[in-house]
Amino acid sequence: MVELRPSQRMPRKAPASRNAGAEEEGASARPAKTAAEPKLGGPDDLARLALKACLIARDAAFNVRDLLTHSSRMAFLAIKDCEKELDLIERQIDERLPAAITRVNEVRARQLLSTLKSTTDLERIGDLVMSVAMRVQARTSKMAAADVRQLVEMSAVLRDMLDLVHQGFSTLDLECARKVLQMDKEIDRVCHGLFQKHLAETVAQGDTTGFDVLLMAQALERAGDHTTNLAEDLYSLIEGRSLRHVPKKKAAN
Repeated sequence: MVELRPSQRMPRKAPASRNAGAEEEGASARPAKTAAEPKLGGPDDLARLALKACLIARDAAFNVRDLLTHSSRMAFLAIKDCEKELDLIERQIDERLPAAITRVNEVRARQLLSTLKSTTDLERIGDLVMSVAMRVQARTSKMAAADVRQLVEMSAVLRDMLDLVHQGFSTLDLECARKVLQMDKEIDRVCHGLFQKHLAETVAQGDTTGFDVLLMAQALERAGDHTTNLAEDLYSLIEGRSLRHVPKKKAAN
């Protein structure tokens, strides 16, 4: 990875409510309502909350497209709200899981640990997508259309990966995990292409556009890495063994 320093819910849209109808191509994103503090009981409640977090992260990735292509204020607010919801859910699970894990057998305990790891990755995905949104929002000049297209492509792949992760955890489908591991290669490919392009070009003094593009691409690529962590957790949950130390190419196969 290149380093730089310095039940199914539809994606949220504006101005419809949270359970809006079918997704429309090009529809504007909406800011979601502030997350209410749900009353959580047993292990099943925590698992359902983790699945909800997956859909919230997916919504955040979905809204990146509208933010990049239309500078949509509503898309920015939706991403911001998603990030807050993910923070809240991670905190809720972190606080309630220790008590819940003492009341279950070994199999359920393993599922609860997977829930904890998953929400940590999902919260980080929310932070990374929010960093992209903040950088887009702070820009005063337009980015090149080619750069926007490639960043949108990365966000679209990320959204599809998160959709598969949700499906995989909902149905314990190993094929979803395999597909996610394969799709991460697409995000890496686009990211590396942007790095090669911008690091090779000569830019005018004071022009930070290329630097901003690279930081956004890096954030989306890292979000993809966290999504592959989710796929690996799904694999471990189903197969009972970890992919963490298996080379990426072998794991994807």
